[in-house]
Amino acid sequence: MDLRWWPIVIAGLLALLACFALAVLLPQAPDRRSLRPLANISRLIRLPEYARAARLRSVSTIATLVLLVVLFGAAAVAASRPTGADETFARSHPEDVMLCVASPLTDPATGALLRHYAQRAGAYQTERIGLTSVNSRVVPLTRDYQYAAGRFGDLARASEVPDPDRALLDQFAARVTYTDYAASVDDALSLCLTGFPDFEQKSPHRRSVVYLGPPTLRAAGEARPALFDAQRVADLAAAAGAQINVVTTGDDEALRALADRTGGQFAVAATPSAVEDELARIDAHPAPLVLENGTRVTSQTRDAPVPVLAVVLVVTALLSVTLVVLRR
Repeated sequence: MDLRWWPIVIAGLLALLACFALAVLLPQAPDRRSLRPLANISRLIRLPEYARAARLRSVSTIATLVLLVVLFGAAAVAASRPTGADETFARSHPEDVMLCVASPLTDPATGALLRHYAQRAGAYQTERIGLTSVNSRVVPLTRDYQYAAGRFGDLARASEVPDPDRALLDQFAARVTYTDYAASVDDALSLCLTGFPDFEQKSPHRRSVVYLGPPTLRAAGEARPALFDAQRVADLAAAAGAQINVVTTGDDEALRALADRTGGQFAVAATPSAVEDELARIDAHPAPLVLENGTRVTSQTRDAPVPVLAVVLVVTALLSVTLVVLRR
């Protein structure tokens, strides 16, 4: 719990300390300093009735003081507008997750990613999930979790058999050759980013890209041009308000910088188990909501006065009972 107006609590604490200081330092009234002597005091204070009444009065006085201090503190906290986490943030701003796979479908790492998100899809409530390969939108963003999980499971089985169905491989990434173009990682990431609706502007949805593949798709000495470069991908991600997470087989400064710039995770994973570990780490850091001014919001707060007001009501009731006991 946090407070919107901390100065009120500080002022209240100072006022309470001032009250204690005045009670201790101010001299007592004259009629309290000069006590009238009474006869047989020793016999009076030994009476069980007197001892019981004195004990009850002392306990009641201490309880009253404690309750007054607690009531004052609770009232000061309530006046400072306590806040708590808004648990509706995730539902109000659901996350769109685009899986961006540049590895071959037969790669065990690809199978690990698809199986991971096939299981994750079963726990989704408001999220959307999609799958894009280097040249195909395999699964557009959808909330049909049963369809997405089934599709991911079917594709993941291609990495488990020695001779997968050729048609299934073509559905994942069509066999296309170009004479004047060679695909790059930046092209694949750009294709994934364009899978978000209205990708050229920010959205009330949180957006996340999970890239799995090698750090480069182009052979050494490749002379054919690519369509996009790292700066263009970064501009697209900034315009869309998307977080880019990268799980790759080798270190790459450009991909690492892109992940850092968008607030995503970067990891090098060479085995399926390592890929699963990194995907779990990515899941633990969901994408923030990116506002139009570029501010990243990971959670929202709202006024939460109910617990403090409940304390005020309970203490007030107890204080009333204590005062009744004191009167009697």
